[in-house]
Parts: sequence; C-alpha cells; structure tokens
Amino acid sequence: MSQEFSARFRAAAKFLRVFAKWLLIASVTGAAGGLIGAAFHLSVDGAGALRESFPRLIWLLPAAGVLIALIYRYTHLESEGTNAVIDSIHLGERIPLALVPVIFASTVLTHLCGGSAGREGAALQIGGGLGWSMGRLFRLDEKDMRLVTLCGMSALFSALFGTPLTATIFALEVISVGVVYYSGLVPCLTAALAAYGVTRLFDIAPTRFVTEAPALSADILWRVALLGIACAGMSIVFCVVMHKSEHFISKTVKNPYLRALLGGFAIIALTYLCGTTDYNGAGTQVISRAISEGEARPAAFALKLVFTAITLGSGFRGGEVVPTFFIGATLGCVLGPLLGIPAGFAAAVGLVALFCGAVNCPVASVILSVELFGSGGVVLFAVACAISYMLSGYTGLYSSQKIMYSKLRAEFIDIHAK
Repeated sequence: MSQEFSARFRAAAKFLRVFAKWLLIASVTGAAGGLIGAAFHLSVDGAGALRESFPRLIWLLPAAGVLIALIYRYTHLESEGTNAVIDSIHLGERIPLALVPVIFASTVLTHLCGGSAGREGAALQIGGGLGWSMGRLFRLDEKDMRLVTLCGMSALFSALFGTPLTATIFALEVISVGVVYYSGLVPCLTAALAAYGVTRLFDIAPTRFVTEAPALSADILWRVALLGIACAGMSIVFCVVMHKSEHFISKTVKNPYLRALLGGFAIIALTYLCGTTDYNGAGTQVISRAISEGEARPAAFALKLVFTAITLGSGFRGGEVVPTFFIGATLGCVLGPLLGIPAGFAAAVGLVALFCGAVNCPVASVILSVELFGSGGVVLFAVACAISYMLSGYTGLYSSQKIMYSKLRAEFIDIHAK
C-alpha cells in the first residue's frame, strides 16, 4: 500500500512539476509575443492609415517589393515562411530568429504601399521564431521545442486578433489535421492569454463584429448548408489560385527583383482600374461593412483573390487568412440574399466557413465564430464549417500541413495538403 501511495505521489509531483514549468515558459513566451504582437498590430494599422491618408504611396509599391526581395536575399531567408514553421514542428528543424524582424518589416512595407495581404502569416512566422528562441533560452529538448514553437504561434495569433481560445486551438489543429498535441493545450492557452493580456495594456481592441443570428430552424439550416457548400468550392479555388499563381509567376519571371517590380506595377494598374483602394491592404473596412451593414460589391471576392494572388505571388509578404476573411465575408454577403439569409449574417458565416475550408481547422473555426460574433448562431456556424471542411477536400493554404485522417472515412492517410 505504501509503495502504491509513493508511486502515485511521485507521478503527481511529476505532473505538477511539468505544469509549473510550462506555466513559466508559456507565460514568458506569451508576454514577449504580446509585446511584439502589439508592436506589429500598431505598425500594420499605422501603415494602413498612412496609406489611406496619402494614396500616392501606392506608387512606391514596386520599390518596396524590390527592397523586400533584397532583404530576403541578403538574410538568406528566401525559403522561410509559414510552411517552414510548420515543417519545423513536424521535423524539429531550427527557425532562425532573424525571421522575426525580417517578416515584421516586410509585411509593414507591403501594407504601407498597398499590397493585398493579411498579417497572420507574418504572425505565425514571428511566433514560431520567437517560440523557438525561447526554447533555446530555456534549453528545452527536441519534443518540448515543438510545443514552445506552438506557444509562440498561439501568442502572436492571439495578440493580433484578440481571440485567445481560437489562437490556442488553431495552433494545435493546423499542424496535423486529425491529430492534436493535447500536451500543448495548457502551454498554448497560457501563452495566448498572456499575449492577449499584454495587448489590452496597450488598449488594442480585440476583433469583434455585431450581427444578429436568425432563429434555428430546418428552413435556415438548409440555406446555411448551401452557403457552406459554396464556401467549400470557393476555398478550393482560393487555395489552387494562390499555389498556382505563385508557381506561375516565379517560373515566368525568374528574377526576384523584376518579379517584385512587375507585381507592384500590376497592383497599381488594377487599383486605378477598379477605382477604389478596397482591395489594397487587409481590407478590414470592407469585411466590417459586409457584416455590419450587409453591403458588398458583387465582384469584391473575385477581385480580392486576384489582388492577393499577384501580391504574394510576386514576393511581397503578409498572410492569406485575412484575405480569406475578406473573400468569405463578401461572398456570403452577395449569396446570402439569394439564399434567403440576412446579408450581414451570411457574411459572418461566409467568413468562418471559407477560413475553415482553406486551413482545414473545423474546431478552431467554430470557436472563432463564437469569439468574433458571439454564441447566438453557433449551431449554424458549425453546420457551415462542417460542410466546408468535408467538401473542400485535401486542398489547403499550407502545403506543409499534414492531413492525418481521411475526411471521408475512419482511415489513416498521412498526406500533405495540396
């Protein structure tokens, strides 16, 4: 009896020791991530506001593209990106700390001069680099290095969007679809909450939208299901276009400086052709208008896709998730009235469902709907996300993402997203 008690005591002590270790490491990582995330958030927002005040800054976009190409060339980070961060977690590979200032500066430059991009791609890369460096600082072993990298990703995602629970689940879910490192739940949640707390000290408001969900009924369910199908199809189009355009542009124009120069001029031409700056930068004002006012141009989702594909395919830096928010929200806003769904609510559903189809993270997507829009329509959001996840197939934004289990049957497949 005494031996059994002694064994249980040692086991409990081990759990408490590891728990305390991760509370410390994750809190430090989250606090650092919150500071960097706050600076990044304010820098990107400031760059966007400055561009809106001085629209002619867009003429500097080609020069900014060349400068970004030079920065990546001379820091030898051309191959580093979100896929490299995901690979580092799968394979335990090193993430260079230099990636943090480089992606920070290049993303701000892209937004300042009118490139069409998001910011979460940079956040995941900054977070991954920060987490890896923290792991080296605390002298963690190979397995713990994976978890602390996820902590960094959670912290930066939480700092940028103000969605700590989504940040936690997204970091755990996006790496290997169907397999979750539950050992990372406490560390990632701690880091996400710490980062969120730091951003609140700087009065950075979390991303939130106000929309009214219709009452749950069989009638609204099938209408939302149809919207989920449309979002699944659009997520496939988005992922394929993003992958193919990058490959096509880099193959057609091999010189990275010329590629950035031509891409910058193409964005300038498209901006003047459209007669609006709605498709430059992140486009958060368009997202907000679609959800809050139920207003969006019929071709907005297609134009944003073109702008983003050219921007990122030409070598500018940023992310693809906010563009998925834009495309999903505007697509839902346009299709909603045709399906008999209130335009604003359809925009909200479209935002979440398209994100789900593109990143293959259904649980994180449903939680995102609650953190962004409240819990009133969570069942409707879940229906759209489930359908979008299944029907989007094995396409995905991140080619390093592993899909461990089939979407069609209980079968282990272990393939990469296409």
